[in-house]
Amino acid sequence: MKKLSIVVPCYNEQEAAPIFYDTVHGMEDKLSSVELEFIFVDDGSKDGTLDVLRGLHAKDERVHYVSFSRNFGKEAGIYAGLEKSTGDYVVIMDVDLQDPPAMLPEMLSYIESGEYERVATRRVDRKGEPPIRSWFARKFYKLMNKISSADIVDGARDYQMMTRKVVDAILAMGEYNRFSKGIFGWVGFKSKWLEFENVERVAGETKWSFWKLFIYAIDGIVAFSTAPLIMASVFGVIMCLVAFIFILVIIVKTLILGDPTSGWPSMVCIILLISGIQLLCMGVLGQYMAKTYLETKKRPIYLVQEEE
Repeated sequence: MKKLSIVVPCYNEQEAAPIFYDTVHGMEDKLSSVELEFIFVDDGSKDGTLDVLRGLHAKDERVHYVSFSRNFGKEAGIYAGLEKSTGDYVVIMDVDLQDPPAMLPEMLSYIESGEYERVATRRVDRKGEPPIRSWFARKFYKLMNKISSADIVDGARDYQMMTRKVVDAILAMGEYNRFSKGIFGWVGFKSKWLEFENVERVAGETKWSFWKLFIYAIDGIVAFSTAPLIMASVFGVIMCLVAFIFILVIIVKTLILGDPTSGWPSMVCIILLISGIQLLCMGVLGQYMAKTYLETKKRPIYLVQEEE
């Protein structure tokens, strides 16, 4: 019998973790064709999440857990879970049950058919989210698909089931600055997409603020596209052309038409404009240099404090 590993990153989820386990455990009869394995990754939680995971392991030997020495982020949690998994198939799920477990049998059927190497999911709506956040999310997916080689579907979730071949391909990308949605799309393989409506958290509160999502989006753009660097170069060329045109205009107005040159207000505006563009381009370049700097350090993606 083949094994299905369920990778579950957790951060301050002492309330949701036992509910998640009970829900998935109650579906075993619908997943009878595979042996289940739970891989909980405690991402340096500050509440009683680790104690809950210890209790689940004591109750069920199929439950395994890894606890980080501090909070390394969900990307590190996903990588650690994939690394620790031993199943022929692996599925990544959020512990808050916003990834409906009811979809697992259908996902498994597509994988077992042999036609697909990966079954991914996407939300068709964003009910319950602030409108401004939903708008920015949709624009981000459109932008990423235009400027990068990664195939990222609008509303794509980390909730997906993969064969061991896909998992090994993802683990082979051992980069420190990880953007899983881009990595999943970049590795390719024949994929099936399933849609579902947004589901509210079963317990606890979301850990993703608007600012964290904004930083995450920047990480994704820098990780899978060099378009910002090209844009910075284009800005430089455009400003050179504009400056050359202004010089010609001033020469013509002064020598031929006899008009005096404008005073300091126009000069200040031009200096501020050019300085702003320079700082923007330096910031873009700095982002790429910072990511390169972190990669060259070869730091581990995560550090383990405890595992059963």
